[in-house]
Amino acid sequence: YRGIVFVRHILVACYFCRKEVPLDGKVSFRELCPHCGMDFHVCRNCGHYDPGRSNHCREPMAEKVRDDEARNTCEFFVPGFSAVESNDAAAKARNALEELFKKK
Repeated sequence: YRGIVFVRHILVACYFCRKEVPLDGKVSFRELCPHCGMDFHVCRNCGHYDPGRSNHCREPMAEKVRDDEARNTCEFFVPGFSAVESNDAAAKARNALEELFKKK
């Protein structure tokens, strides 16, 4: 099954639209976000993505990817989990600010 990553049902957030994307079974190279239609198999959606590392990747065997926001065929892709967590934190902060400055 080259080019397909199998996963159990997980929930991650799309890097582009920040909406939650349920994944069940497999992530193909051609996977698209059901909300915004952008490619999902991109470095920015990967659990190995780390802008502080060379090649922006924690996986030392991964090949260099020129554009980390474009579809790629990296065999080491795993859906990133932090996107949902950071999205939740941002949503909580935004809601707290809205409550603070809410007009009565």
